[in-house]
Amino acid sequence: MLKGINPLLNAEVLGVLRAMGHGDDLIVADTNFPSDSIARQTTHGTILRIDRSAPEVVEAVLSVFPIDTFVDDAAARMEVVGEPTTILPVMEEVQAKVDASFGESLPLLPVERFDFYKRAKQAYAVIQTHERRFYGCFAFRKGVIPPGET
Repeated sequence: MLKGINPLLNAEVLGVLRAMGHGDDLIVADTNFPSDSIARQTTHGTILRIDRSAPEVVEAVLSVFPIDTFVDDAAARMEVVGEPTTILPVMEEVQAKVDASFGESLPLLPVERFDFYKRAKQAYAVIQTHERRFYGCFAFRKGVIPPGET
């Protein structure tokens, strides 16, 4: 255990988050997402796991991960097939974690399912969660930490 580091962030996840650079994407996926096959196509190349709910994982990740402020699609969610405006409870819960981390509202951009898969294949890494609710899949683009901030 480390002081100030969320205990859900294991050494492998912390190493990957640290290695990522500005503009790299991180996927946080539910248990139904094809995480292993997609992770094999990412920069990291292997699946990461945190066996907790998507909101818990997003909260832990965003405690150390800056979100990109230079783009409009820095935080995204997989949209419900055939219902692009539907917001499910898991999406609301993750939205609350994103807003709390960002310090203001940062709406999750809806991304069509197959477009989300394409984005995931180009990501730096995939974290598979223990989230069993459908559409618990999210993408986050890494930002920067300005000089003087920690």
